Formats: sequence, C-alpha cells, structure tokens
Amino acid sequence: MTTDPAPYLRHIQACRNADPARSRLPFRLGATQVGWLDPALRDEVLALGAREDSDGICLAQPADLPIIAGVLAARGRFADRHELFDVRATPDGPALTQIDRGALPAFGIEGRGVHMNGLVQRADGLHLWVARRGADRPLDPGKLDHLVAGGIPAGLDARATLIKEAGEEAGIAPDLAAEAVLVGDISYVMDRPEGLRRDRVFCFDLTLPDSFVPRAVDGEAAGFELWPIERVRDQVRDTDDFKFNVNLVLIDLFLRLGVIKGEAIEKALLF
Repeated sequence: MTTDPAPYLRHIQACRNADPARSRLPFRLGATQVGWLDPALRDEVLALGAREDSDGICLAQPADLPIIAGVLAARGRFADRHELFDVRATPDGPALTQIDRGALPAFGIEGRGVHMNGLVQRADGLHLWVARRGADRPLDPGKLDHLVAGGIPAGLDARATLIKEAGEEAGIAPDLAAEAVLVGDISYVMDRPEGLRRDRVFCFDLTLPDSFVPRAVDGEAAGFELWPIERVRDQVRDTDDFKFNVNLVLIDLFLRLGVIKGEAIEKALLF
C-alpha cells in the first residue's frame, strides 16, 4: 500500500521554500559564483571592497571574504559562530576561501554537514536513538535530533567530521563511529530566520550494539532516548518536533527501510 505522501511532503517542501534568484543578488569570488547575497547587505559589502556589475556582486580576492564577514558580524549583522567553513563553488570543487559558519546564510553560501542514524536491532524490532537538543542551542533549541549531527568545518571531510562529532556529542569511540556507512546526501535551499540556508547533508547509518548507551559529552544534547522506528515515523508524520533537516534524513531512512512507500515522496526528496 502506498503511504499518504502529504505528511512527509510538507517537511520536504518546508526545506525547499526558497528561490534565491528571485530575492537575492548573485555573489561571486572572481568569476565564480559561490552564493546569493542578502540585498540588505549590498551597500555595506560594496563599501567594504566588493563591486557590482550586471552579473551581481563580485569580490575580486577570495581572501577578503572572511575579513568582510568579520566586520559585518562585529556590526551585529549576524552571529559569529567562531567556526570556519570552506567555501566552494561546487560540492566537489576546491576550497576557495573560508568563512565563519554564522555568515553562510547572509551570503547564501552552501554549508555542508553530516547526520547519522544510530540504529539498534532488538528482538522486538529496529530502534533508533533520538536526541533532544539542548535548551541553549542557538538554532532550534529543544527540538528532537539525530544521535550525531554537525557541520563540516574547514579542512575536514564528511567522514572525519562524523567521527569527531560522534565522540563529542554521544561518546561513540572512533573505531565504532568509523563503521558508519555513507548512504547518500540530501540538499535543500531554505529561507530561515537566520537567512538563506543552502545546505548539503551527508547521511550515514551506524548499527550500534544493544549494550551501547550514548553520553551527552559536550552538552549539545540534553539527553537521548531509544525509540522503535515506528514511533519515529509517527512523530515525523504527525508533528514538527524534529529539527527541520532531520525530517529529511529520516524520510530517506524510512524509504530505504520500506517503513513508508511512495513514488511522490521519493521524487520530492531526490529533487
């Protein structure tokens, strides 16, 4: 039987609600477009050394970008997260420069991250570890989350980030985290309160022993619970309790496991 797609499509559509070409200014480093600038920042960015032409806003020297972002953060235009991300024109292209994570939405630059499904096979069926985000998180405090998730900082790839985050967020040993399987990636373009989110999420599955109990090492998670996969499905279907992008990774998991079925959902997720 085909699953009613509407409850799942709403999450996908919510994460793909933006058309930057209609609302933002193309932003280039040299001749290469890397993002979409918030028009509210146009005059300040031009005053700080960028130029404007018929193709948008251009910064001749990529190394000037982190300097400009730092000035704007100091002016309170966005929050400085004190974590550098690589700036790329394409997902597999070289890093052209670096920028603070907090500046990514203002410049519409793609951010990359990892999410991991922490799976446990029990006698009564498949279970998934679910985290609760801490109340002090700058984004989506208190929302439900994956066992492990995080942005890919400058200089690291997806797997190295996953192993690092697994230890910091859930107390998973590196040798166990290294067993995680990369199952794909999901991208979206989304208007959020912090600006334009152009994100690419690398999705991993890790089957954990029944004896494993996660620990909130760095305090990003307020705690963890082990849920039957059907409960996770129902929570995604019926509520908005999970962090926005976690829903997409879980929908992908449900499709791969056959927990939900539907061509419309598959096509929407793969877009």
